[in-house]
Amino acid sequence: MASLAIATSSGRHVFQVEVADSEGEREQGLMNRKSLPADHGMIFVFPRSQPVQFWMKNTFIPLDMIFVDEKGAIAGIKANAKPLSEDIISSPESVRYVIELNGGEAARIKAERGDKVVSDVITAR
Repeated sequence: MASLAIATSSGRHVFQVEVADSEGEREQGLMNRKSLPADHGMIFVFPRSQPVQFWMKNTFIPLDMIFVDEKGAIAGIKANAKPLSEDIISSPESVRYVIELNGGEAARIKAERGDKVVSDVITAR
């Protein structure tokens, strides 16, 4: 578990996130979970910046996917990804990290492209 902060126009918002930095952890993600605490999520760490694709197969809760570049800036957001969907969700550009939070969380904190994400997970890479 790691702490992560997203700085937006509405302030600094802190989350506790599980770190998925191996291929197996990234493949599993938040699949098969029935709930996610309000201030929790997962950060997917890729070995290098690259285009990434996700889907919601076997994921039972709606999620916001926040795509983050290697410098910690938000590159894009997919809000309220539909549970159990096999639709492909692609990053808007090459990214190094993807943060998954409960659906609606990005809108609640007013996250936007260019906002900064701060975490030891990001700065340690």
